[in-house]
Amino acid sequence: MRLSTTKPVRTCTKPLGCTITNPTNKNNKFNIKVEAPKTLEHDLFIDSNLNNSSWLLPQTTLKKKWMDYQGVKNWEGLLDPLDDNLRHEIIRYGHFVEAAYQSCDFDPSSSSYATCRFPKRKLLSESGFPDTGYRVTKNLIATSGIELPDWAERAPAWMGMKSGWIGYVAVCQDAKEISRLGRRDVVIALRGTATGLEWLENLRATLTPLGSDCGSCSDDPDSDPMVESGFLSLYTSSFGNRPSLQKLVRDEIERILEKYGDEPLSFTITGHSLGAALATLAAYDIKKTFKNSPLVTVISFAGPRVGNWSFRCHLEKQGTKVLRIVNSDDVITKVPGFVVDNNENNLFANHSGGNTVAAAASVAGWVQKFMEDTQWVYADVGCELRLSSRDSPYLNGVNIATCHELKTYLHLVDGFVSSNCPFRATARKMMTTKLN
Repeated sequence: MRLSTTKPVRTCTKPLGCTITNPTNKNNKFNIKVEAPKTLEHDLFIDSNLNNSSWLLPQTTLKKKWMDYQGVKNWEGLLDPLDDNLRHEIIRYGHFVEAAYQSCDFDPSSSSYATCRFPKRKLLSESGFPDTGYRVTKNLIATSGIELPDWAERAPAWMGMKSGWIGYVAVCQDAKEISRLGRRDVVIALRGTATGLEWLENLRATLTPLGSDCGSCSDDPDSDPMVESGFLSLYTSSFGNRPSLQKLVRDEIERILEKYGDEPLSFTITGHSLGAALATLAAYDIKKTFKNSPLVTVISFAGPRVGNWSFRCHLEKQGTKVLRIVNSDDVITKVPGFVVDNNENNLFANHSGGNTVAAAASVAGWVQKFMEDTQWVYADVGCELRLSSRDSPYLNGVNIATCHELKTYLHLVDGFVSSNCPFRATARKMMTTKLN
């Protein structure tokens, strides 16, 4: 789905029948003040009105169609126009990621740097979301596999920190919420990049095999699933007595399945930026490890590309459902690597046009082979809800940092109606703003 990026915002011609207008006070222009974000990726602002999450609960019950909203039919008919129940669910899961950001200590001068600021039983309430109906059951830590040179010992300690708290697992425990949702939902929420080594892992953008036990999507021996080296390192690396993120996730999922496996159950893995990439890896790993696991859904905000075409193929064969929320003005969603459409060469081959077309096909094939050999060919996964900062009447221009922030994504989801009506007048202004 592609949205128009032209302005001014148009009058809706699709559902809601609303007229979109710019802010009524023309003298109060909103300028986004970009400061050094505490997380390096995300400067979180939570409107005080959002602390009570009851406004997010849709009037129409989810219980009868919860599997549709979790993507069992790949969100067919729910994205354009955006179904209101789905909108509320996306924002609700986004708030779990906000809680992960709020709970992490991002102060490099603090002795508790890159750890969780709150105990599990108070994590959601202390981070500003007291009425979710969920209880945090597991803290999650990611560890870098990068070996630093000896000279790095003279650098500040925070620069070489191997492990950092990256999120949590929360299980819905409230009977009313379970009834509303139609099942007991388990959330895995993951923050974006914070520590120095996490940034270095992000830069390790070549593809690496997931393992020989993964199988192949075709008869081609070169089609093994591969993912970004740095993401896989953060997911599978351990350090000393600190287990890997992979082991922490597997152990908790195993415990939850033993305890609640006889109930209607769903696993929803959500994250922003780096957290979105790790969420996709975790979903793949859960489905591969637990053959009889329930529906596994990824709600991905501002996620970079994760793996190659074979990895995408494996996700689809597993039945893993991925909904990528993408801001077309966010450069992070366009990296790493290149995306090559497998149909492009067929298009050249089937076209009758003489030597020019043959030469073009040859060049295209050479370029694709070169990129595959250098392990930089990626594939987008899942279904995409594509938004644009340019469509919001509350955002002035396109700022690279602002376009990537989670609060911008939630603002755009809240405002989006359809490709014919990209923004609704009743959308909440969830940005940190200052008046001129």
